[in-house]
Amino acid sequence: MNGQTGVASYYGPGLHGRRTANGERFDMYAMTAAHPCLPMGTKIRVTVLETGRSLIVTVNDRLPSRRRVLDLSMGAAHLLGIIPAGKATVQLSPV
Repeated sequence: MNGQTGVASYYGPGLHGRRTANGERFDMYAMTAAHPCLPMGTKIRVTVLETGRSLIVTVNDRLPSRRRVLDLSMGAAHLLGIIPAGKATVQLSPV
């Protein structure tokens, strides 16, 4: 995963309160993300390549598609500034 780059999107309102792949309830305002294969509980730094904004999220769900590298919670996407476009090219780094 070291330096993985690709498209990230976000998810939120329709899934808020539902169970994630690790069994906890999804909180669309938390700093969490879905990834195709990283272990649950993994903390990763997500950096938006266009703006340089970054933050740390915890993997708590599975991403059903490999077309994207990450699905961010709505809260994380908001702080990263990707809500208007719906997606962004990001780099993932281990913490």
